[in-house]
Amino acid sequence: MSLQDFINEAISPWMNTEGSDSDIVLSSRIRLARNFDYAAFPTSGEQESLIKVLEHMEKEYSNQSYNQFKQFHLVKMAELEPVQKRVLVEKHLISPHLAENNHTGAALISENEQASIMINEEDHLRLQLYYPGFELTKALETASQIDDWLEERTQYAFDEQRGYLTSCPTNVGTGLRASVMMHLPALTMTNKMNQIVPEINKLGLVVRGIYGEGSEALGQLFQVSNQITLGKSEEEIVEDLKSVVQQLIESERRAREWLLQQSGIQLEDRIFRSYGVLAHSRIIESKEASKCLSDVRLGIDLGYIKNVSKNILNELMVLTQPGFLQHYAQKALNPKERDAFRAHLIRERLQLEQY
Repeated sequence: MSLQDFINEAISPWMNTEGSDSDIVLSSRIRLARNFDYAAFPTSGEQESLIKVLEHMEKEYSNQSYNQFKQFHLVKMAELEPVQKRVLVEKHLISPHLAENNHTGAALISENEQASIMINEEDHLRLQLYYPGFELTKALETASQIDDWLEERTQYAFDEQRGYLTSCPTNVGTGLRASVMMHLPALTMTNKMNQIVPEINKLGLVVRGIYGEGSEALGQLFQVSNQITLGKSEEEIVEDLKSVVQQLIESERRAREWLLQQSGIQLEDRIFRSYGVLAHSRIIESKEASKCLSDVRLGIDLGYIKNVSKNILNELMVLTQPGFLQHYAQKALNPKERDAFRAHLIRERLQLEQY
């Protein structure tokens, strides 16, 4: 497996399967923050310690296989071009913060791209694991198994009272961030999300955009995750999140049903107008593309649009981001050129669905 394999395809192999409630929940993610007990945390900026962490991970885990994930390939930030790093961020294989660490930052990425272990991000290790659909329990079980595999050759910073020690106090305890990526177009169209988000925040959960903290909810995609990691077990955190997500799923389904009953023809018109824009535009900005892709995905889920893959939202939301556009174009593109090339790629992709 090479770096080129990771950046050539917008859809990771694990995305080609469906999980529970996949019409609304695109993916479930478990992220575990861990630190070595003998090295200064990355936030201290002590390069010598961080180099030792990177050398240890490269020696012990690079090109090592683990169950269905097969080999883990080491990617060093210092060896990547800016556009390559951007592509990996757009595929959620690394974080924007890790991409900025050009000295000791790296990631071990599994062959099927379902798991990645970020090295010297905010913590020494940040293991993240994805499953398609609403599969938080399964994701937690598997992430815990990988964590045990890592701990066989790594001594973690751990306190009997506080739990796992992390750079940020909000991660102390379990070090767990559980999240789901949800497509909630009907709740957005009916202006219910503005009421729902503050209520979710009161429960110790947070709602963010597609790329996490500080990002915008492009294409009516929302990431719902826990904020509290201390004082609860991993299982309790996941169960609390599952309960809220289940309510969101039911609310989104009710909102879709209401839209069908109250504004069926207007909804159908919106969906097909968006499809027309995607199919025929010569210039399209990122926000407009995201909005139209969301409408088309809703149209597929409601049965209005036939013979178009559900994966089109996942694929084109990544494929039309700046990093991927420039990777495919094999050159730097200014904003106007990106808008034109984005429209070209979308038209090309939709034409493929006809065959």
